[in-house]
Amino acid sequence: MASITLEDIGKVYPDGTRAVGQVDLEVNDGEFLVLVGPSGCGKSTVLRMIAGLEDITEGKMSIGERVVNDVPPKDRDIAMVFQNYALYPHMTVRDNMAFGLKLRKMPKDEIERRVNEAAEILEITEFLDRKPKALSGGQRQRVAMGRAIVREPSAFLMDEPLSNLDAKLRVQMRTELGRLHNRLNTTTVYVTHDQIEAMTLGHRVAVMRPVSAKRPFNLQQVAAPTELFNNPVNLFVAGFIGSPAMNMVYGELTREGDGMRVSFAGHSIAVDQVAIDAHPGLEAHIGEKIVLGIRPSAFENAEISDRDADGTIRVTTDVNEHLGSESYVHFQIDSPPVVTPDIEELLADSGLTVESLGDQTKFTARVSSDVDVPDGSLVDLVIDTAKLHFFEIATSAKIGTAAKVS
Repeated sequence: MASITLEDIGKVYPDGTRAVGQVDLEVNDGEFLVLVGPSGCGKSTVLRMIAGLEDITEGKMSIGERVVNDVPPKDRDIAMVFQNYALYPHMTVRDNMAFGLKLRKMPKDEIERRVNEAAEILEITEFLDRKPKALSGGQRQRVAMGRAIVREPSAFLMDEPLSNLDAKLRVQMRTELGRLHNRLNTTTVYVTHDQIEAMTLGHRVAVMRPVSAKRPFNLQQVAAPTELFNNPVNLFVAGFIGSPAMNMVYGELTREGDGMRVSFAGHSIAVDQVAIDAHPGLEAHIGEKIVLGIRPSAFENAEISDRDADGTIRVTTDVNEHLGSESYVHFQIDSPPVVTPDIEELLADSGLTVESLGDQTKFTARVSSDVDVPDGSLVDLVIDTAKLHFFEIATSAKIGTAAKVS
């Protein structure tokens, strides 16, 4: 096993296109680190640079104590699992798993030991004499992982290995990946665009976004999943992490005795001291327009809530999605969608304009399924104001952080 260190890593293609900029990251020995972000954010490029499949334009990369900028892939002591299984169709599972070891001229008894051990770990022993066409998608992915495991590398690199599986199988394989890492404890860097995969698998998660002329860096925040959810450093991380996404609306802070209130879209609610303490410097923004973030999980049905009625808002529902143990209520409030300078740039990249967004903001609230909330009905929702988030409009940074979000 080994740590992986990226020091100001950058990638610029010959035509001048910058794919990766200023990535400074330390993957600890034995850690499962996930790179997550939307398409085009550079996460797969970073993984390929670690593997040696892409040249490094800028910076220094080390695996363990060794700088590997110019070391070929075969000498980096890493194993990679790709999105497509890349199995040899004419070979059995056993031969697929052993192929790389045979190329290295490893003794036959050692090859057999490693293949049998990996097959036992992955529970594919009974399939060793089958060919890939006789396996399901999940079984093929296990074989691809087995081919990496038999290498006994210092690190695993995984590029969206579950994206070709159906939804149920992805959940199952997520669990298996977690168990596998707990057993092997090998340093792992895992790339995905699925933030649920990132949150459930990663010891830490690195959130990335595409570079631009104004923002020549990708990495937004690196933290444990719960820290990303509870303390996102900016609006991008806040909006990307969490399913459904965080609700965002323009608000204004006012002082009330020793506390504060926040007004938004015709509503005014007292801010819990917990939220005030979590946002150092919030007082300096009293009287200013800010962005208020409310996660769907911060809502409760007023009918069954024991929270202070001061945090209650009345809304008209559009759609109620029943999921059994809980429901998601969708509604709109009379307030234009949040567009900070940072978000405006993202809109432009997507071919959208501020005017195209309209004058209402869509909201989602997670509520108990014990109370029936018909579509198109009036409902009172209580907000847990200890879970409010506050962001600066000019920088998109969370108030009280020193986030780099130019």
